[in-house]
Amino acid sequence: MIFKHEILTPVRNSIANYPDRNAFYIGGTYYTYRQFAERVSAIRGEIRKATKNEQIWGLSLHDNLNTYASIFALWMEGKAYVPLHPSWPEDRIESIKQQVGCSNVLDTCDAPFTAMDLDNWAEASEDDLAYILFTSGSTGVPKGVQLTRRNLAAFMDSFWKTGIDITPDDRCMQVFDLTFDVSVQSYLVALTRGACVYTVPYGQVKYLYAASLIQEQSITFGAMAPSMLTYLRPYFEEFDASSMKACILTAEACPVDLMEAWYGCAKNTEIYDFYGPTEATIYCTYYKLTRGGENLSLNGIISIGKPLANVQAIIIREDGSLVEGQEKGELCVAGDQVTPGYWKNEEKNSSSFFVRDGVRYYHTGDLCYWHESGNIMYSGRIDQQAKIQGFRVELGEIEHHARTFYQNERRVIAIAFQNAQNLTEIALFVETQQEDSKELIAYLRSKMPSYMIPSRIIYEPSFPLNKSEKVDRNALKQKL
Repeated sequence: MIFKHEILTPVRNSIANYPDRNAFYIGGTYYTYRQFAERVSAIRGEIRKATKNEQIWGLSLHDNLNTYASIFALWMEGKAYVPLHPSWPEDRIESIKQQVGCSNVLDTCDAPFTAMDLDNWAEASEDDLAYILFTSGSTGVPKGVQLTRRNLAAFMDSFWKTGIDITPDDRCMQVFDLTFDVSVQSYLVALTRGACVYTVPYGQVKYLYAASLIQEQSITFGAMAPSMLTYLRPYFEEFDASSMKACILTAEACPVDLMEAWYGCAKNTEIYDFYGPTEATIYCTYYKLTRGGENLSLNGIISIGKPLANVQAIIIREDGSLVEGQEKGELCVAGDQVTPGYWKNEEKNSSSFFVRDGVRYYHTGDLCYWHESGNIMYSGRIDQQAKIQGFRVELGEIEHHARTFYQNERRVIAIAFQNAQNLTEIALFVETQQEDSKELIAYLRSKMPSYMIPSRIIYEPSFPLNKSEKVDRNALKQKL
């Protein structure tokens, strides 16, 4: 897989073949492929004028055409980018810039257009970076995940081999913040096939704006976090998503009952559960759901499926040996989609990657097992296991029984914490108004041994979400 063949050439072909078709719908305005090409060309000229010839550039993120054009202009110039969100604290932005060593920052570049400049791409190795995404670090210092041109090209090749097909007539939704890697999939699959990208502006309530896009703009394809559908679920009876031909659910565990309810709105839709850490370039496994049929699930959570075409997967025990049968262990992945490592962080690299039989693997930290069908069943994070009274407890099982009690109409999160005596207890957060917990506790006692029963039940009207649209477990834990 070659970056320019998988990404740059297809985008240039879209521009050449469909100059007057819409490439973007941003904030209520359409922009054609010709307008997109003009912005890419103008920005390329500005990049070449830079006094410092840096390989990695900062990219200040805005929901506008220039931001998307800047990404492709940098790639055509053989550069990589690191996204910088204007809403971040200045200290975080400066920390990232200092770590990477970049002084060049593109920020809504309004350079005048003079001539098309979409050819003569700068020479770049497939091992050169495409972008670096910084995620929260346990030490308080953001850690940078490096993604190369090879990684991204391999991902695009894998994506098309799942069978999802995008045509120039498709209307593709992009709901994710550009600091989150699913956004890259969301615009790339559209632009490489001549389709139109419909974005959700910053500052909007994402699930409401996405719902309006789906209905008013007849969206045909999109990736969303299950959390978004959970918020929309009370309106499913009046919501029409029949225009969607394919929908990806990603970024967090996917409840099977939510998918079955979503089928009622998405009447013509093929639904997929895609899984993957940033370190494996967006996604590394996928599972296609069967409408009206039996779908593999564990504790009410859909299987994460089989590895993508350019991904190898193994499941290992704590001692590094391979699991047998349906024994649970840690999922580890390898292949051309796996990052070369964290930016200048040898300690993290040495603990996160290992070589087995000459193949370099990444520790995902996810507890899984192989189903007899060859699909992977997700059981939760390894760090979301807890030892209570000497017993190993999977928090996902507690969450499953709590969701069942609420007939899958409430979100629940189980969190292990240390009490004043330094003993481990379990708190169960329920997304609802304050209520009497006696019936919930009685139900849980009928399903689980006493050591698995939460010692605290905490009711929250609305769960906090992080930038990736996942429930922010750390924010909940701070309430304990």
